[in-house]
Amino acid sequence: MRPNTKSLALEYALWNAPREACGLVLVRKGKEEFFPCRNIAEDAQNFILHPDDYASAEDRGDIVAVFHSHVEQSPKPSQADRVACEASGLPWYIVSVPAGEWDYLEPCGYKAPLIGREYSLGVLDCYTIIRDFYRQEFKIELPDFDRRGKFWERGEQLYLEKYREAGFEKVFEANPRRGDIFLLQLFNNVVSHAAIYLGDGVILHHLEGRLSTREVYNGHYQKHTVATLRHGKLARC
Repeated sequence: MRPNTKSLALEYALWNAPREACGLVLVRKGKEEFFPCRNIAEDAQNFILHPDDYASAEDRGDIVAVFHSHVEQSPKPSQADRVACEASGLPWYIVSVPAGEWDYLEPCGYKAPLIGREYSLGVLDCYTIIRDFYRQEFKIELPDFDRRGKFWERGEQLYLEKYREAGFEKVFEANPRRGDIFLLQLFNNVVSHAAIYLGDGVILHHLEGRLSTREVYNGHYQKHTVATLRHGKLARC
Protein backbone atom coordinates (compact mmCIF):
# COMPACT_ATOMS: atom_id res chain seq x y z
CA MET A 1 0.00 0.00 0.00
CA ARG A 2 1.18 3.49 -0.80
CA PRO A 3 1.61 5.95 2.11
CA ASN A 4 -1.51 7.92 1.21
CA THR A 5 -3.60 4.74 0.99
CA LYS A 6 -2.30 3.61 4.39
CA SER A 7 -3.10 7.02 5.86
CA LEU A 8 -6.72 6.84 4.67
CA ALA A 9 -7.10 3.26 5.91
CA LEU A 10 -5.67 4.13 9.33
CA GLU A 11 -7.98 7.14 9.62
CA TYR A 12 -10.96 4.90 8.82
CA ALA A 13 -9.81 2.32 11.39
CA LEU A 14 -9.49 4.96 14.11
CA TRP A 15 -12.95 6.28 13.27
CA ASN A 16 -14.47 2.78 13.61
CA ALA A 17 -12.73 1.82 16.87
CA PRO A 18 -13.49 -0.02 19.11
CA ARG A 19 -14.97 -2.08 16.25
CA GLU A 20 -12.62 -3.58 13.71
CA ALA A 21 -12.64 -1.70 10.43
CA CYS A 22 -12.34 -3.29 7.00
CA GLY A 23 -11.89 -2.22 3.43
CA LEU A 24 -10.32 -3.02 0.09
CA VAL A 25 -7.41 -1.70 -1.91
CA LEU A 26 -8.23 -1.00 -5.56
CA VAL A 27 -6.38 -0.05 -8.67
CA ARG A 28 -8.55 2.28 -10.74
CA LYS A 29 -7.33 3.96 -13.89
CA GLY A 30 -3.78 3.13 -12.91
CA LYS A 31 -4.03 4.64 -9.43
CA GLU A 32 -4.30 2.95 -6.02
CA GLU A 33 -7.39 3.69 -3.94
CA PHE A 34 -8.66 2.79 -0.49
CA PHE A 35 -12.27 1.61 -0.58
CA PRO A 36 -13.88 1.59 2.91
CA CYS A 37 -16.38 -1.20 3.61
CA ARG A 38 -18.96 -1.91 6.26
CA ASN A 39 -18.15 -4.53 8.89
CA ILE A 40 -21.29 -6.60 9.49
CA ALA A 41 -19.81 -8.96 12.09
CA GLU A 42 -21.76 -9.13 15.34
CA ASP A 43 -18.55 -9.37 17.36
CA ALA A 44 -16.65 -6.06 17.46
CA GLN A 45 -13.32 -7.92 17.48
CA ASN A 46 -13.96 -9.65 14.16
CA PHE A 47 -14.91 -8.49 10.72
CA ILE A 48 -17.16 -9.62 7.90
CA LEU A 49 -16.95 -7.40 4.86
CA HIS A 50 -20.39 -6.47 3.51
CA PRO A 51 -20.91 -8.38 0.23
CA ASP A 52 -22.64 -5.39 -1.36
CA ASP A 53 -19.57 -3.27 -0.66
CA TYR A 54 -17.33 -5.91 -2.23
CA ALA A 55 -19.52 -5.91 -5.33
CA SER A 56 -19.39 -2.11 -5.50
CA ALA A 57 -15.61 -2.20 -5.23
CA GLU A 58 -15.43 -4.69 -8.11
CA ASP A 59 -17.52 -2.32 -10.22
CA ARG A 60 -15.21 0.58 -9.41
CA GLY A 61 -11.82 -1.02 -10.09
CA ASP A 62 -9.55 -4.03 -9.66
CA ILE A 63 -9.39 -5.36 -6.10
CA VAL A 64 -5.75 -6.02 -5.20
CA ALA A 65 -5.80 -6.38 -1.39
CA VAL A 66 -7.94 -6.67 1.74
CA PHE A 67 -7.53 -4.35 4.74
CA HIS A 68 -8.72 -4.63 8.32
CA SER A 69 -7.75 -3.40 11.77
CA HIS A 70 -6.94 -4.96 15.13
CA VAL A 71 -8.07 -2.83 18.06
CA GLU A 72 -5.72 -2.65 21.06
CA GLN A 73 -3.90 -5.72 19.71
CA SER A 74 -0.83 -6.55 17.72
CA PRO A 75 -1.26 -6.38 13.94
CA LYS A 76 0.12 -9.92 13.75
CA PRO A 77 -2.30 -12.12 11.76
CA SER A 78 -4.42 -14.54 13.76
CA GLN A 79 -5.03 -18.10 12.62
CA ALA A 80 -8.45 -16.97 11.42
CA ASP A 81 -6.81 -14.17 9.41
CA ARG A 82 -4.46 -16.65 7.77
CA VAL A 83 -7.28 -19.04 6.88
CA ALA A 84 -9.48 -16.25 5.52
CA CYS A 85 -6.57 -14.78 3.56
CA GLU A 86 -6.11 -18.13 1.83
CA ALA A 87 -9.81 -18.22 0.98
CA SER A 88 -9.73 -14.67 -0.42
CA GLY A 89 -6.78 -15.32 -2.72
CA LEU A 90 -5.59 -11.76 -2.01
CA PRO A 91 -2.85 -10.19 0.11
CA TRP A 92 -3.98 -8.65 3.41
CA TYR A 93 -2.89 -5.52 5.26
CA ILE A 94 -3.56 -5.29 8.99
CA VAL A 95 -3.16 -2.20 11.15
CA SER A 96 -3.19 -2.03 14.93
CA VAL A 97 -5.09 0.93 16.38
CA PRO A 98 -4.43 3.27 17.95
CA ALA A 99 -0.73 2.36 17.65
CA GLY A 100 -0.69 2.56 13.87
CA GLU A 101 1.57 -0.47 13.47
CA TRP A 102 1.19 -2.55 10.29
CA ASP A 103 1.57 -6.16 9.22
CA TYR A 104 1.10 -7.93 5.92
CA LEU A 105 0.31 -11.46 4.75
CA GLU A 106 -0.50 -13.15 1.50
CA PRO A 107 -1.81 -16.58 0.46
CA CYS A 108 0.91 -19.18 0.94
CA GLY A 109 -0.95 -22.48 1.38
CA TYR A 110 -1.52 -22.07 5.13
CA LYS A 111 -3.72 -24.67 6.85
CA ALA A 112 -4.72 -24.37 10.48
CA PRO A 113 -3.75 -27.38 12.62
CA LEU A 114 -6.62 -29.63 13.62
CA ILE A 115 -5.56 -29.46 17.28
CA GLY A 116 -4.90 -26.14 19.00
CA ARG A 117 -6.59 -23.85 16.47
CA GLU A 118 -8.15 -20.60 17.68
CA TYR A 119 -11.93 -20.12 17.57
CA SER A 120 -13.52 -17.68 15.14
CA LEU A 121 -17.15 -18.30 14.19
CA GLY A 122 -17.56 -18.94 10.49
CA VAL A 123 -13.80 -19.23 9.90
CA LEU A 124 -12.46 -21.63 12.53
CA ASP A 125 -15.31 -23.28 14.43
CA CYS A 126 -16.89 -26.68 15.07
CA TYR A 127 -18.09 -27.06 11.49
CA THR A 128 -14.82 -25.84 9.99
CA ILE A 129 -12.92 -28.56 11.81
CA ILE A 130 -15.34 -31.16 10.44
CA ARG A 131 -14.77 -29.86 6.90
CA ASP A 132 -10.99 -29.85 7.35
CA PHE A 133 -10.95 -33.31 8.94
CA TYR A 134 -13.04 -34.81 6.14
CA ARG A 135 -10.86 -33.17 3.51
CA GLN A 136 -7.64 -34.45 5.11
CA GLU A 137 -8.76 -37.88 6.28
CA PHE A 138 -11.30 -38.96 3.65
CA LYS A 139 -10.69 -36.64 0.68
CA ILE A 140 -14.32 -35.57 0.96
CA GLU A 141 -15.11 -31.91 0.31
CA LEU A 142 -18.08 -30.78 2.41
CA PRO A 143 -20.07 -27.68 1.45
CA ASP A 144 -19.69 -24.55 3.50
CA PHE A 145 -22.67 -22.73 5.01
CA ASP A 146 -23.15 -19.15 6.16
CA ARG A 147 -22.62 -19.04 9.93
CA ARG A 148 -22.76 -15.29 10.35
CA GLY A 149 -23.46 -14.55 14.00
CA LYS A 150 -24.45 -16.96 16.75
CA PHE A 151 -27.21 -18.85 14.97
CA TRP A 152 -28.07 -20.87 18.09
CA GLU A 153 -28.96 -17.70 19.98
CA ARG A 154 -31.50 -16.94 17.25
CA GLY A 155 -32.98 -20.41 17.62
CA GLU A 156 -31.77 -21.52 14.17
CA GLN A 157 -31.30 -25.28 13.75
CA LEU A 158 -28.51 -24.97 11.20
CA TYR A 159 -27.08 -28.46 11.72
CA LEU A 160 -30.48 -30.16 11.57
CA GLU A 161 -31.46 -28.19 8.47
CA LYS A 162 -28.23 -28.73 6.52
CA TYR A 163 -26.81 -32.17 7.37
CA ARG A 164 -28.52 -33.94 4.44
CA GLU A 165 -27.33 -31.24 2.05
CA ALA A 166 -23.79 -31.92 3.29
CA GLY A 167 -24.17 -35.62 2.44
CA PHE A 168 -24.85 -37.04 5.91
CA GLU A 169 -27.57 -39.32 7.21
CA LYS A 170 -28.64 -40.28 10.69
CA VAL A 171 -27.47 -43.64 12.03
CA PHE A 172 -28.77 -45.54 15.02
CA GLU A 173 -26.03 -48.08 15.67
CA ALA A 174 -24.83 -48.63 19.24
CA ASN A 175 -21.17 -48.51 18.18
CA PRO A 176 -20.12 -45.40 16.24
CA ARG A 177 -17.45 -45.52 13.54
CA ARG A 178 -14.43 -43.28 13.08
CA GLY A 179 -15.59 -40.15 11.27
CA ASP A 180 -19.16 -40.24 12.58
CA ILE A 181 -20.47 -36.85 13.70
CA PHE A 182 -22.21 -36.29 17.02
CA LEU A 183 -24.72 -33.42 17.12
CA LEU A 184 -24.92 -31.82 20.56
CA GLN A 185 -27.64 -29.69 22.07
CA LEU A 186 -25.74 -27.50 24.52
CA PHE A 187 -27.99 -24.44 24.70
CA ASN A 188 -31.76 -24.46 25.09
CA ASN A 189 -33.40 -26.53 22.35
CA VAL A 190 -30.90 -25.78 19.59
CA VAL A 191 -28.24 -28.11 18.19
CA SER A 192 -25.33 -25.71 18.55
CA HIS A 193 -22.28 -27.95 18.38
CA ALA A 194 -20.86 -30.97 16.58
CA ALA A 195 -17.94 -33.29 17.25
CA ILE A 196 -16.05 -35.90 15.20
CA TYR A 197 -15.68 -39.40 16.59
CA LEU A 198 -12.07 -40.57 16.28
CA GLY A 199 -12.54 -44.04 17.76
CA ASP A 200 -11.58 -45.54 21.12
CA GLY A 201 -14.04 -43.26 22.92
CA VAL A 202 -12.36 -40.01 21.77
CA ILE A 203 -13.79 -37.01 19.92
CA LEU A 204 -12.23 -34.08 18.09
CA HIS A 205 -14.14 -30.82 18.38
CA HIS A 206 -13.90 -27.04 18.69
CA LEU A 207 -15.99 -25.27 21.31
CA GLU A 208 -16.59 -21.52 21.27
CA GLY A 209 -13.92 -19.64 23.19
CA ARG A 210 -11.55 -22.62 23.36
CA LEU A 211 -8.80 -24.16 21.28
CA SER A 212 -9.74 -27.21 19.23
CA THR A 213 -8.92 -30.40 21.08
CA ARG A 214 -9.35 -34.15 21.48
CA GLU A 215 -11.41 -35.24 24.47
CA VAL A 216 -12.94 -38.35 25.91
CA TYR A 217 -16.53 -38.77 24.79
CA ASN A 218 -17.79 -38.84 28.35
CA GLY A 219 -21.13 -38.71 30.10
CA HIS A 220 -21.48 -34.94 29.72
CA TYR A 221 -21.14 -35.01 25.94
CA GLN A 222 -23.13 -38.23 25.63
CA LYS A 223 -25.96 -36.68 27.64
CA HIS A 224 -26.20 -33.74 25.22
CA THR A 225 -25.89 -35.76 22.01
CA VAL A 226 -29.15 -35.73 20.05
CA ALA A 227 -28.07 -37.48 16.84
CA THR A 228 -25.24 -39.41 15.19
CA LEU A 229 -24.49 -38.73 11.53
CA ARG A 230 -22.52 -40.70 8.95
CA HIS A 231 -21.50 -39.41 5.54
CA GLY A 232 -23.02 -41.31 2.65
CA LYS A 233 -19.63 -42.16 1.15
CA LEU A 234 -18.48 -43.69 4.43
CA ALA A 235 -21.75 -45.53 4.99
CA ARG A 236 -21.06 -47.58 1.87
CA CYS A 237 -17.58 -48.61 3.06
